[in-house]
Amino acid sequence: MTGSSLKFESLEGAAVGVLLTADAREKAATARAAAAAWRGGALRRATATPDVPDRPQRPDRPELEAPRDVPRRKITKEPGGRAALLHALAHIELNAIDLAFDIVARFSGPMAMPDAFVADWIGVGDDEARHFLMLDDRLRDLGYSYGDFAAHDGLWQASTVTAHSLLARLAVVPMVLEARGLDVTPPMIAKLTKAEDAQSAAILQVIHDDEIGHVAVGKRWFDFLCDRDGLKPVETWHDQVRRYFRGDLKPPFNTDSRDRAGFGEEFYLALAKGPQV
Repeated sequence: MTGSSLKFESLEGAAVGVLLTADAREKAATARAAAAAWRGGALRRATATPDVPDRPQRPDRPELEAPRDVPRRKITKEPGGRAALLHALAHIELNAIDLAFDIVARFSGPMAMPDAFVADWIGVGDDEARHFLMLDDRLRDLGYSYGDFAAHDGLWQASTVTAHSLLARLAVVPMVLEARGLDVTPPMIAKLTKAEDAQSAAILQVIHDDEIGHVAVGKRWFDFLCDRDGLKPVETWHDQVRRYFRGDLKPPFNTDSRDRAGFGEEFYLALAKGPQV
């Protein structure tokens, strides 16, 4: 059964269905089908929060290793190095599918968050699924596929430590991790262009541009929660990041893309570790 043929009874049930789909491409297809069903009015919101798995289902491959043990490949005209980079990005996008639908399943209870919140995060999950398929298709063009290289589990660890709090989840996942993607993707695009891989560079440009919107979604709903609960956004974000993010905020920052997402320097510069270049 393919993801596009699945029948969903509720929005939250569809989100859990994405999380419980193990095959990577089927997970992406299920995510896209869930998004289409929501937009088409075929899904109702559940009256209670469903049982949300602590971990999503994943394929047997790739092997998951500690981040320090995952080898890095130099981007050259040889396909292997470029494929290793694209694989790492595909792994991030697969995690991002689950992160988006975990937010929908775990935090979108009808008494807690409005329909606009659901629409935003369903849209993010749909984008992440599209990104994964674009990257995996490109890997196949190069003679590889998802699962051919080792990967790490750092992104889902960020989900685990914020599973108790939407405020913490928004502070860490879109406003730290996805914002970091805005910083590192343009240099990768430049390297792929130098390696004469215009097709891969174009895919990364699409992803970068979409991720500006994803950071904006995270920032918008973080601000919503702060306004609702009488919290100061900058100070609250600093507190949440110090508590729940295991790492440093490393410059240089892509201030142009971050500004386009509505995520100003007053948030992240105070927590930066390293030279501001």
